[in-house]
Amino acid sequence: MSNFKEDFLEAKEVLEKFISDEANFKALERAGNIMANALARGSKLISCGNGGSMCDAMHFAEELTGQFKEDRRAFAAVSISDPSHITCAANDYGFDNIFSRYLEAHGNNGDVLLAISTSGNSQNMINAAKTAKQRQMKIVALTGNDGGKLAQICDVEIRVPHSGYSDRIQEIHGIMIHSLINFIEEDLV
Repeated sequence: MSNFKEDFLEAKEVLEKFISDEANFKALERAGNIMANALARGSKLISCGNGGSMCDAMHFAEELTGQFKEDRRAFAAVSISDPSHITCAANDYGFDNIFSRYLEAHGNNGDVLLAISTSGNSQNMINAAKTAKQRQMKIVALTGNDGGKLAQICDVEIRVPHSGYSDRIQEIHGIMIHSLINFIEEDLV
């Protein structure tokens, strides 16, 4: 039987560990500046992830195109989550290339990729980051564990200090996403 209180205590411990490292907030600020500057120049933000991280990527984009806290203009953001694209690209080029194919079509110099991966080792995320580099995009990665291979490719990595199951990592990613959106709104509104 699940012990609900233990879940919350573990989440609190991971959050406190993240908060205790000032470098995390400096990385969030660098990421926020990269994103806000891209939007101010007329570029766009493209987010992606697998499973729950895809849901986070979708949430990030919809809060920017819709409304987070303030009534303001829509910001150019999209998540790579169209099932017709994903199944077509997976069928024709393999699952490892679902995000990179999208970036080949839509990623431009000056755009920003938000790559969300709890392990940092999903091949489709690594391929997306490599394609983003080729397209002269900036890459912000939200990771966990040891950051994986993705940590070595991105411009800014923000890592949740947790090596257990992905649920605790995803919970902190959700706070990071809301903080980044809030930063962008405050900077551009």
